[in-house]
Amino acid sequence: QEHLVESGGGSVQAGGSLRLSCTASASVITSPGAYMGWFRQAPGKEREGVAAIKPYSGLHSYADSVKGRFTLSRDNAKNILYLQIENLKPEDTAIYYCAAGDRYGGPTPPLAVKRYEHWGQGTQVTVSS
Repeated sequence: QEHLVESGGGSVQAGGSLRLSCTASASVITSPGAYMGWFRQAPGKEREGVAAIKPYSGLHSYADSVKGRFTLSRDNAKNILYLQIENLKPEDTAIYYCAAGDRYGGPTPPLAVKRYEHWGQGTQVTVSS
């Protein structure tokens, strides 16, 4: 069972920035077939994928709604995946989850919730206007 731990959430004003962290096991970071993603779920809405990466190769994908403001990075030595969020907007308010999987064999890391088997507990991001 993969254990994922998110941190870095908080309350910020619109226009601010945050960096979320997800600590995973070494097997996720080093496995060629594994991928990790960031998802968010706002109150009353479905969980949506915002960014994903295959840590081994560096291939990544972003949801259209966050391109240009969300950036993935990783520290493979520390088994940490980061999500840098710039120019935060009130509509970014949500619980942000880190997830990992390895069963999807597509060319790019998936953003679909159903492709992920392991989930963290989430970290709250609240953006005030």
